[in-house]
Amino acid sequence: MLTLQFIRENKEEVLERLSIKNFSNTALIDEVLQLDEQRRRLQKEHDELLAETNALAKEIGNLFKSGKSAEADALKTRNSEIKEQAKELSVQLEHTQNQLQQKLVEIPNLPHISVPRGRTPADNQVVMEGGVMPALPADAVPHWDLITRYNLIDFDLGNKVTGAGFPFYTGKGARLQRALINFFLDEAISAGYHEVQPPLLVNEASAYGTGQLPDKEGQMYAIGLDGLYLIPTAEVPVTNIFRDVILPAEKLPVMTVAYSNCFRREAGSWGKHVRGLNRLHQFDKVEIVQIARPGESYEVLERMRAHVTGLLTKLGLPFRILKLCGGDMSFTSSLTYDFEVYSAAQQMWLEVSSVSNFESFQANRMKLRIKDKNGNIQTAHTLNGSALALPRIVAALLENNQTAAGIVIPEALRSYTGFDVIS
Repeated sequence: MLTLQFIRENKEEVLERLSIKNFSNTALIDEVLQLDEQRRRLQKEHDELLAETNALAKEIGNLFKSGKSAEADALKTRNSEIKEQAKELSVQLEHTQNQLQQKLVEIPNLPHISVPRGRTPADNQVVMEGGVMPALPADAVPHWDLITRYNLIDFDLGNKVTGAGFPFYTGKGARLQRALINFFLDEAISAGYHEVQPPLLVNEASAYGTGQLPDKEGQMYAIGLDGLYLIPTAEVPVTNIFRDVILPAEKLPVMTVAYSNCFRREAGSWGKHVRGLNRLHQFDKVEIVQIARPGESYEVLERMRAHVTGLLTKLGLPFRILKLCGGDMSFTSSLTYDFEVYSAAQQMWLEVSSVSNFESFQANRMKLRIKDKNGNIQTAHTLNGSALALPRIVAALLENNQTAAGIVIPEALRSYTGFDVIS
């Protein structure tokens, strides 16, 4: 969330940078500033009335002590009238503050100055490519056919038990899932991340803190009776560990990793591009989260990018890294790198990770702050990234490593799977 002070003091910069995200609702910015002015005026009037009642109370006390009861009673009447006025102003002030907050959370985060302009994924910038494109046999097939051939995942059973997009992993398919999870966790822990296992449900305050509410409520599964939400990513519970927390500056960056199931409604998604593992309602993901000093967060972002690059390199997958244009960025992000792997049998790129810096946007919502040794307090910066999301990684591994003898497991995973080939 942007702060009122920043918007008030930098209106033109706010509008210019938001235009990179194709945000053109200048009326919303004006409305926020008008409500802020109204709020400050009401607060000033309210404070003045309270000061007046306090002064009258002292004067009334002195009059009673002096035996001037009639004058004291007259002032008591006046004081009661002022208190009523203050009460009415308090109601107006609360209403204005609520309106202001509702409008403020509708304003997206400002993109970093390096974010390219654009409206669609076609406008994203490729900043790096890695890996070697596989040479597949002539009879190569997409992963959904390989899944059936080797009995790795049962989509029909998942549909029976829950619904479409909730698959059962079986046999070596389940072991491959577990191997990838452990590999990603071990790599993160070796890089200095502290592992946690978070809850899969969060409350409204947590969803608000990381920006899922009010922006993405339509994409989350809501448990209405209890006011809870199934997490779309471990980013939500892990980042909210630090909600309403003041961290010692000398302990930053704080590095946390978590494996979790993730749940997304993915409303309106259909077609070949979402077939098989390309898009699911429930999937597994390892998430890395960092809390950083403002002056260091972009260095941290590059280290996180390098970490994900290392994972894909060790898995032997061809990949590319995109810097997202303004029109393809999330509501909350200041700068995002997307990682895509090439799915050879489908002949298409599949997104497997987003690594983002949110600067102070989430921290402002969560009241996450930093205190240095001199007692100075500032707002932290938050970052996160998928390291990695499993479904499309599995799809690419199956397709790119298919041979006449079976699916060859990358060497980095063999100590985790316990087998070298799926046959």
